[in-house]
Amino acid sequence: MTVPNIALNNGVDIPQLGFGVFQIDPAETKDATLAALEVGYRHIDTAEMYGNEKGVGEAIRESGIPRDEIFVTSKLNNGFHAHDDAINAFEGTLEALGLDKIDLFLIHWPLPGIDVDFVETWKALEEVYRDGRARAIGVSNFQPTHIRRILQEAEIVPAVNQIEVHPFLTQDDVRAVNAEHGIATEAWSPIAKGQVLDNPAITGVAADKGKTPAQVVLRWHIQRGDIVFPKSVTRSRVEENFDLFDFELSDGEMGVISALNKNERTGPNPDEFNWIP
Repeated sequence: MTVPNIALNNGVDIPQLGFGVFQIDPAETKDATLAALEVGYRHIDTAEMYGNEKGVGEAIRESGIPRDEIFVTSKLNNGFHAHDDAINAFEGTLEALGLDKIDLFLIHWPLPGIDVDFVETWKALEEVYRDGRARAIGVSNFQPTHIRRILQEAEIVPAVNQIEVHPFLTQDDVRAVNAEHGIATEAWSPIAKGQVLDNPAITGVAADKGKTPAQVVLRWHIQRGDIVFPKSVTRSRVEENFDLFDFELSDGEMGVISALNKNERTGPNPDEFNWIP
């Protein structure tokens, strides 16, 4: 089964379906990532804040898969937004992963209320992009106002904006701004931590398709053009989440699922979230 790639705005290809390691115990991360790679995933999404970059790197090395066939993303921890801190933290990510370069590095949160402007942080990421240690750079949880500031005050357009997206939070306004500027949308919490899976509209489509509700929701993301990376440590679930490319949703089915939007978050509001660990 071949996962489609999406071309980022700098020409780098990213697999549209990946494996996320959020909340996977560091002690379990290597085995979980190895299992995902065995299933066929070639895109792994981690973060400094998750504390499990080392396990991801170990899995990549032990998998026997050529490094250039695996797309690796990580994200800057919230405590390192100052320019020099961001550079040092990036280097820490490379060391933890055991890599000399990373495919995508993101600012994890804009943190608009702290005393370091995220534009300063972004300019640090521009440096690691220019020196070739990051093949692409982007942002996470950025609202349209944050995106516009980057566009006005920095030089490089983010390749990606990773945001919470699911049928209860379709994020059409943020996705539209992303699309306007050639910024790919990545969806975290794609099934709303399971909250959407017993919705009758989704279970009805799943029954008609002979698929699980999770597969239907992930397929909805794929057809919208989102990059998505479900997370599980259960092998059968990892396989199920990968099995998305032998069916399609009709326009009507897509519309039924999109109509479930109620602007309901499972995570923090990026306009208000300023937490530093």
